[in-house]
Amino acid sequence: MRKKLMAVAVAGALAVPAMAFAQASNVQIYGRAHLGIDQYQAKGATGGSAFDLKNRTRVYDYTSRIGFRGVENLGGGLRALFLMESGVNIDTGNNLNQQGLPNTSTGFLSSRIGHVGLSGNWGQLTFGRSNVWWGNGRNDQAVSSYLSGNTVGVFSGTFGRGMSVAITRTSSTVQYTSPTFSGFNAVLSYSPQRQEAQGVNLNADGRVMGVTVAGQYGQFIGGYDWAKDEGNTPVAGNQGSNTGNKLRAGWQYQPGAQVSLLYIVTKLQNGGAAGGGGVDPTSNSVSQKAWGLSWEHVFGNIQGIAQFAKIRDATGCTVSATCANTNATEYTVAARYLFSKRTAAYLSYGTIRNASNYNAEYTTYTAGLLPAVGSRGADPRVWALGLMHNF
Repeated sequence: MRKKLMAVAVAGALAVPAMAFAQASNVQIYGRAHLGIDQYQAKGATGGSAFDLKNRTRVYDYTSRIGFRGVENLGGGLRALFLMESGVNIDTGNNLNQQGLPNTSTGFLSSRIGHVGLSGNWGQLTFGRSNVWWGNGRNDQAVSSYLSGNTVGVFSGTFGRGMSVAITRTSSTVQYTSPTFSGFNAVLSYSPQRQEAQGVNLNADGRVMGVTVAGQYGQFIGGYDWAKDEGNTPVAGNQGSNTGNKLRAGWQYQPGAQVSLLYIVTKLQNGGAAGGGGVDPTSNSVSQKAWGLSWEHVFGNIQGIAQFAKIRDATGCTVSATCANTNATEYTVAARYLFSKRTAAYLSYGTIRNASNYNAEYTTYTAGLLPAVGSRGADPRVWALGLMHNF
């Protein structure tokens, strides 16, 4: 009897901290269900019709997720916080994408983002898996909040021919967010994730760094984003890196309406952080630029969205002809019907016009399907009809 009473007492004592935190903290469950049907094709490949992707229809899940977040007031203006956000594939019930390949943002707790940290009047400090560089705040919500994957991808750093910045959700990140001053704040990110798996007698100096300054002044919104992904220095050779710079400026000319200009530069040095090399792996430094416009306007219950972007030829190739015809033009137009603040349906159209030596694509559609060389010059095109509910 005494042993049973002792076991009950110990279990009760261990349960008290968890119960106390649940009662003292503000814990929320949130998420998004986002599915639809679309048609995709990529035709006109420089290598001929044998490298085209013929028209196909699919039912898709795009960035559905469920998350848990909580805050506890510790007193003196100090707060403890946590977040765990996981992707879910409602259309298939597994962690594979439409091509049957693993989707690294689904299937596990915090597969999208997650952290634990402290905040106060000095700002916020977190440790975990965080967004770095790719987001554009109010200047471009199409890819993150409004539509499926047929938006202008270059706004998030998705270039063709291996020239992408390739910095999005970053694991093992320490991130500091400053207080807001005159409508602007800064986010500083650092991750040593490339060092963690290095074996004996191997250099462990790879890292990801990021800086974002963004905010609003009156009707003007904007920001500047910089990030650098450095690979571990090889035993013989130079350290490779990917660097991204992004400048964004917009005007909110009325509630629910804005137009923004975005300018993006990506640079690969010594073959890039992952050794892919981009357009020319023999060059010490290859860079590529793009610019574009993003517009949205709410007319009653209808939200109109339009995007345009132009990717310039890459520069810095050892042989200049290698960089020739590596440009592209991207378009997206869409209309969303706003049933409520949480639920919307949309019809969207997106296309990419690639030059003969370029292969910008919608990665959510073509990952693992388009040959890297033969698909150059093919022009992806997507129609999508989707439904999204936020909770």
